[in-house]
Amino acid sequence: MSDDDARAEPIEEIEVPWWLDDPFYPGDDAEHAAWLAGLPADVRAEYDAGPWTGAGESIAAGFLHRDRDGGPAGVGFASGGALDTLAPGPMLADAALAATRDGHEDLGESELIGVLCAWQRLASWAQAGQAAAVIALARRRAAQSRDLQNPHLAEHTGDEVAAALTLTGRSAGRLLEISAGLARLPGVVAALQRGEIDWPKACLFADQLAVLDDHHALAIAENLAGPAGAMTTGQLRAALARAVLAADPGAADRRSTEARKDADVQAWTEPSGNGALAGRELPLCEVIAASQRLTRLAQWLSARGAPGTISQLRAAAYSALLAGRPVQTLLPPDTATSTLDPAACDASAGVASSRSGGTAGSHGPDDDSACSDTARSDTAGRTDTGGDTAGSFGAVDDDLAGRGWPQLTGTINLTMPLTTWLGLSETPGEVAGHGPADAETCRRLASLATQARWCLTLASPDGRAVAHACTRRGPPTARAPDCISWAAGLRKKLHLLETGDCRHPRQAAGYHPPGSLRHLITIRQRTCSFPGCRRPARRCDLDHTIAYGSSGGITCECNLAPLCRRHHQAKQAPGWHLQQDQPGQMTWTLPSGRTYHTTGEPYPV
Repeated sequence: MSDDDARAEPIEEIEVPWWLDDPFYPGDDAEHAAWLAGLPADVRAEYDAGPWTGAGESIAAGFLHRDRDGGPAGVGFASGGALDTLAPGPMLADAALAATRDGHEDLGESELIGVLCAWQRLASWAQAGQAAAVIALARRRAAQSRDLQNPHLAEHTGDEVAAALTLTGRSAGRLLEISAGLARLPGVVAALQRGEIDWPKACLFADQLAVLDDHHALAIAENLAGPAGAMTTGQLRAALARAVLAADPGAADRRSTEARKDADVQAWTEPSGNGALAGRELPLCEVIAASQRLTRLAQWLSARGAPGTISQLRAAAYSALLAGRPVQTLLPPDTATSTLDPAACDASAGVASSRSGGTAGSHGPDDDSACSDTARSDTAGRTDTGGDTAGSFGAVDDDLAGRGWPQLTGTINLTMPLTTWLGLSETPGEVAGHGPADAETCRRLASLATQARWCLTLASPDGRAVAHACTRRGPPTARAPDCISWAAGLRKKLHLLETGDCRHPRQAAGYHPPGSLRHLITIRQRTCSFPGCRRPARRCDLDHTIAYGSSGGITCECNLAPLCRRHHQAKQAPGWHLQQDQPGQMTWTLPSGRTYHTTGEPYPV
């Protein structure tokens, strides 16, 4: 896609835009020259002087940075250099201080990033040391309390910490709580000491695993402490939540039940001077349903001329409903405000399920023929279900009265193993945009479905989608024999997703991919392709990795990937480069010359 695409509102169907026609498109040489012109001076000089000059050459991380003493590339703080990989401690602190003694201006691009990462590792190392000292103090006071037979001494350890560190009592208590949680997770502490994870990630381990006994907590920490270094806090939170739900669903349910005793609606003043209102510790299923209802209301308002983005209109509807004002009052004065037109907004809700290594993807296309050409016998299941409700928004309780759950409107994408759906296991599923959900929540969401759009996705053991099919007709019942027969009947509709060298079986002739191809891309990569970004693919631009119309710039699954608007724009910034080495395998090269790889988030299997 072009630069302008990333700055305009997403569009569904367009012809090849005029700026990509031959008379206007600058061509590969001009695009390459523009990319070089946007690089920092030292990066551009090294690139021009090196053997990699020329179109099509790949650029390795650290390729253009040298040590300050003029040594070979890849030393010092440059990518892959000795200091770039040095464990945190006094030596690394001395080196970072020495490298920046005269400021940061003389550092190369990669060296500057290396120093930034060094201070991050040092901060983690220091936090580990502080947590160890806090635990040592707590244990000392506990021992003294036992010796003196006076429990009050230990009770005021938090007050000592607050006085020493100039913290509030709540902050000091939080530091004690996290430090105590880490004390039983030696693998996490070791990763923190080595600078492989930071303090917020360590806090996630302590918080998420607090509900489990030592045996389960240690097992999960051992499995995730290593990979956590390559995850954002959002990714790690989801991974820990899935692991906790899988290890001990009962413990997770008990924690949710206990926390609901603290349910509350809280109001506070934002730093901007505006206000905030939030409901806390509410049942997840109700929160999902309420959130989708707000989205539906916002779409209805937007379709009738109400000013503002969907997010702003969601907030306005939220405030109006709680204040007892009809949602119609948010419309312009000359707009009819009688009832909701169900045709104005899509009102399908997604439910997904899978079996034997298979999981669900995102929203399916509108007809059965969208996924229909390649056959495979292995199966996994998924359903998209939903219903529409018409009625006056002046009576906001119309579809809530007398119901245990709010009527589901809007779009929900739910993924869960088929065994969970059938009640044969308690393996957790996922709700797009919300994260992991326990088996009972998934089943309750599935039970709300009244109309369905169904998809079937086969996943590999590591959770990567390898085949997919769609249909409008789901199994007649949720009983195992019916579901297995239904899944087997979709063999002829299964698409095998391309891997390795793409054979281009679904290459489109035009600029804009057809709906079936877009759907397969969002099945393969469920979120934005930028490292750590978890924005759902269905809310992203579908970007041509190589610009359409240039050499290799085809509309095919080997050259398409979801990018959220922010990272679509970042890809087109000077010094940024993205390549898709194989379908779904993305390599980002940033202005520092460092590279980052993504393959998409795996499915729960």
